[in-house]
Amino acid sequence: MIRRLVAAIAGAAVALTLMAAAPAAAATLPDEAPTTDPVRDAEYWLADYGIEKAWETTRGKGVRIAVIDTGIGKGPVEFEGAVVGGTDVSGAGTSDGRTPVGAVDANHGSWVASLAAGRGTGPQTGMIGVAPEAELLSVSVGFGSAATKPFTEQISEAIRWSVDHGADVINMSLTTNTPDWDESWDEAFLYAFEHDVVVIVAAGNRGSGTTLVGAPATIPGVLTVAGVDPNGNASVEASTQGITIGVSAPSENLVGVSADGRLVLWNGTSGAAPIVAGIAALVRSAHPELDADNVINRIVATARPALNATEVPDPLYGFGLVDAAAAVTADVPTVAENPMGSLTEWIRVHRRAQSDPSPALPAEPVAVEPLPPADSAERETSALLPSQQTLLYGTLPLSVLTATAILVALGVTAAVRRIRLASRTPS
Repeated sequence: MIRRLVAAIAGAAVALTLMAAAPAAAATLPDEAPTTDPVRDAEYWLADYGIEKAWETTRGKGVRIAVIDTGIGKGPVEFEGAVVGGTDVSGAGTSDGRTPVGAVDANHGSWVASLAAGRGTGPQTGMIGVAPEAELLSVSVGFGSAATKPFTEQISEAIRWSVDHGADVINMSLTTNTPDWDESWDEAFLYAFEHDVVVIVAAGNRGSGTTLVGAPATIPGVLTVAGVDPNGNASVEASTQGITIGVSAPSENLVGVSADGRLVLWNGTSGAAPIVAGIAALVRSAHPELDADNVINRIVATARPALNATEVPDPLYGFGLVDAAAAVTADVPTVAENPMGSLTEWIRVHRRAQSDPSPALPAEPVAVEPLPPADSAERETSALLPSQQTLLYGTLPLSVLTATAILVALGVTAAVRRIRLASRTPS
């Protein structure tokens, strides 16, 4: 039975963004005849953004997408066979990550996952994701009072767990509303990049108070996604702006599957991001030889120019509107670096983490022979004062000779007097 679409509150507490490169001319979104299923007909992005065309090549088989969010519900048929693992890093969920976390936004993770890799309810019916044959990992995180651990610690743990459990793509439909991030995220995101994982993050929504992109959308190397309305114009409430935006994708009138199986319409870059995450899965499936940098480059390089963009990249649209068919099939030269920047280089410059290595100490102490005893210091004397040498060889002999001469003179004088006295005779 076809379920009725229930209008949901626009936007969510978290948001994501994607990046892509685009040419200079404006893009026109193709029209396609509607199917017989109203749910599929509501998913306008499948035809308008080349996703159905890309399905002629691949549906994402063999690729694993980790959804770091509030958890993917167990009930919906759209997730049967899709979720292959999960965990909870909030301290408030269950070990499989399938129990929705949060009193307000508990359905958020299910909405996000359904856009990325929902299976539908039949071959041509029900809500279907961009990469319906990709696998999903459900990593539940908690926001505010819905968690027993700090948010920064949750994200670091979530990324590492996702990488260690085979994620090829990580989707993070969340923002901190501040451009800076905790240093603990440096190592976590580097861990993902070093293990060849594509990380896709939301830009955030003006409607929820985000006027400029915030972390993790500001981290070099992630693909940040902005949002547009069904006509391809930058969304006024359901997107934001910033120089780190890579590509744009639909963020208004999105269909999502709730944790209990209800279908809703919702807005926000939280939905734009998993659309791009699904496209990344299609690219990885069609081109398994490409590393993460080149997967991102294909998405960026094949993006179509936005009608109202004033520059490329544009602070509202990035490099343009994503084009799944072109990203999968176009002839795109390979690159040696991530077009969204290098976190390693950023850390070297801004964290001053790169420094010259300290000199290595010798393994064994070096024996040094003792120095000879120092010469005794001789006090400087005046040339007018007697020294040891002048006393020994000058003053002393001179004194002896003088005394001898005096004694001899006295003896001679006495002898002369005696002779004179003896020679006198009486008269």
